[in-house]
Amino acid sequence: MSEAEEFEELRPLLFSIAYRILGSVSEAEDAVQETWLRFDGSSTRPRSVKAFLSTTVSRISIDVLRSARVRREAYVGPWFPEPLLSDPYQDPERSVELADSVSMAALLLLERLSPLERAVFLMREVFAFEFQDVAEAVGRSEAACRQLLVRARRHMDAGRRRFAADREERQELAARFFDALKDGDVEGLQDLLAADVQLVGDGGGKAPQLSRAVNGPVGVSRLLGKGFRWLLRVEVAMEPHEVNGQPGAIFRDRDGNVLQVLALDVLDGRIQTIRIVTNPEKLAHLGPVGDVWAVEREVRQARRRARRPAAEVSPPRSAR
Repeated sequence: MSEAEEFEELRPLLFSIAYRILGSVSEAEDAVQETWLRFDGSSTRPRSVKAFLSTTVSRISIDVLRSARVRREAYVGPWFPEPLLSDPYQDPERSVELADSVSMAALLLLERLSPLERAVFLMREVFAFEFQDVAEAVGRSEAACRQLLVRARRHMDAGRRRFAADREERQELAARFFDALKDGDVEGLQDLLAADVQLVGDGGGKAPQLSRAVNGPVGVSRLLGKGFRWLLRVEVAMEPHEVNGQPGAIFRDRDGNVLQVLALDVLDGRIQTIRIVTNPEKLAHLGPVGDVWAVEREVRQARRRARRPAAEVSPPRSAR
């Protein structure tokens, strides 16, 4: 194969590594492109193309993450990863690790790690690289990488909540959730939520977002059930779709533009966390992004009209 063909064959793996390190689709794509430029510009043939490219994309991603963390400290409100609708890299022997590591819950846990711990954990635990390749990728000795891995595992295990439900169970629960949401069935929604369920939004100061997290099945079900009823009135459509390996949905305006993405965490047969991403900068890779502020104004107008007395809404016969 030519260099370009070898690179394209490994592109899904490179993107998956970069995305898990960075939590950003756009930054991961940039890291992969920079990896190609370095590979194409190299005058020597690497011993292992896969090891060389994986090392290169990891180093680039680590550098980007270090600078990104400074920006995230000033981020307005909760920070979530950019939604990923499908992971381009598939490995039947690592399917469980790959699926678990791409969930929003896991990516947010990875935020607890230093950039080096994050890279070592992902390359070794998720992608099963040999310690020699891991050490080369992060520029540390194998012994140091083993210590980094121990610390990373400790941090991850301290906050990890295993998603015990299998794929079919998750999808069945999600289908019931979205049916209840469409129907505005507050009680039906409440029955599907965990006792400590949390609803959190990420608007980044660039879109309407919750002023704070909503906790508990009563508050969450009321907010969602009543809120979505008004979105339907202004022709917002909900498109169930897997998001980061978990059940979720894309919300679109009447022109088909993306407004927000919702992702569910399912644990022990109940919905544990609901995350909503409305920051337009995190949705651009999904297609044209709609004006969520305009939709919010439409909803407010619809509510005002609904509260008017009938005499104000319908003009008298003499005026018709």
